[in-house]
Amino acid sequence: MTTLHLSTSPDTADLLVLGVASTPDGPTVPAAAGLGEEQRTAIAAAALSVGATGKVDEVLRLPGDAFGLPPLMLTGLGEAAAAEDPAALLRAAGAAVRSAPVAGIALALPTGDDPTLVEAVATGAIIGAHRIPGRPAGDPPTPSPERVLVVVGDPASLALAHRRAEVVASSVLLARRLTDTPPRALPPAALADEAIAAVADLPVAVEVLDEAALAQAGYGGILAVGQGSANPPRLVRLAYAPAGATAHLALVGKGITFDSGGLSLKPAAGMAAMKMDMAGAAAVLGAVRAIALLEVPVRVTAYLAVAENMPSGTAQRPGDVITAFGGRTVEVLNTDAEGRLVMMDALVRCGQDEPDAIIDIATLTGAQLVALGGRIAGAMGNDDAWRDEVVAAATAAGELVWPMPIPEELRASLDSPVADLANVGERNGGMMTAAAFLREFVPDGVRWAHLDIAGPAFNEGTPWGPFGKGGTGFGVRALVSVVERMAAAAV
Repeated sequence: MTTLHLSTSPDTADLLVLGVASTPDGPTVPAAAGLGEEQRTAIAAAALSVGATGKVDEVLRLPGDAFGLPPLMLTGLGEAAAAEDPAALLRAAGAAVRSAPVAGIALALPTGDDPTLVEAVATGAIIGAHRIPGRPAGDPPTPSPERVLVVVGDPASLALAHRRAEVVASSVLLARRLTDTPPRALPPAALADEAIAAVADLPVAVEVLDEAALAQAGYGGILAVGQGSANPPRLVRLAYAPAGATAHLALVGKGITFDSGGLSLKPAAGMAAMKMDMAGAAAVLGAVRAIALLEVPVRVTAYLAVAENMPSGTAQRPGDVITAFGGRTVEVLNTDAEGRLVMMDALVRCGQDEPDAIIDIATLTGAQLVALGGRIAGAMGNDDAWRDEVVAAATAAGELVWPMPIPEELRASLDSPVADLANVGERNGGMMTAAAFLREFVPDGVRWAHLDIAGPAFNEGTPWGPFGKGGTGFGVRALVSVVERMAAAAV
């Protein structure tokens, strides 16, 4: 476990990270605690000599003894203005730590002891310390650092930023670890156990419905998706209810621990990363943990809709009609559109808790990747103002989310001759069609936002910022930011 410290000196570090910004006149090293003007000028000249440009995600090494410093790592900040941007600092810190093969690493980046900037650097550093578990072939992986030290002018004044960074980053790492866990090791019951363990010492009540309880209560969607697997489904309810809370948010996370597509089988290449199809549930779990640790005075009730979607003689079939929790019927035309079936049950159930607003988060559609790529989530909802609040909170937390509509004409494509609606409809705009389906199960009069994170939840491309290949923990920071903003608005 990587530990986080604040200090006025990097002397005990094995490696010191400095920021390099890009300017028309070449790279520059912005002012940072512990660096003198002459040191910065000399380091900038040395950076230029080794080809540094200051571009984002650029990471270079320099000897430090000529400057009276430990060995150096230069991390690109982008344009000079990015030195004051929390998201840019988080990314730069994360890129450095992700690449650093040392036990102790210090970061002297241009925070100016601003708590928001210090928190961003510390958060990025801890997120970047994540390594995928396992024993890869070939060269050994870069070891995770044991200690991360952020160099500041006055550590005592930054205790809250330190605490927030530890809590939020460790909660992101929880979601990353779960998303990266091989599916054999994380069937639905195991994910439910992970949820129990994650909040065991926190004021969070946990209820887990097994397959018998789900059948008795009529959770037809979760049961239908899970019926083809030898590993039965679960519904996990997490309830955080601090004294005096006046606002209440419900969260719903998709938790498909492996998605084969069911009888509508995915091609082999399409299954390779499907351990990540529970990333929405992992994000919700991480967020609830962080919210409880930070003692945010907002009531949060969360549901993890957990199942494994497998083909077998007991699997649901295209053409089946299932009954969702609450009584609406759905014709299953494609068993690979399973996420919306588990989510519909949880959305109806969370309505019984009478929340002020709902956010669901899911790796729901490949269409999200087509529309927005691998780093930007799509946000839709039944209330544009609420959707935009969620987008603003995510952006403030450094996570990229783009507002999208739910065109009314897409709803007609979900009509079914034998049920209240079908689980698939118009293929074009499929991300928004899936949202139109989910909207049917949102309680009347409750503001709802849907986050499709199919791309940003799992990095299959080149490393960037704090993220190598694998799970990113996307959504944890956004959800925590939403809840904190709700708390501030309620004061």
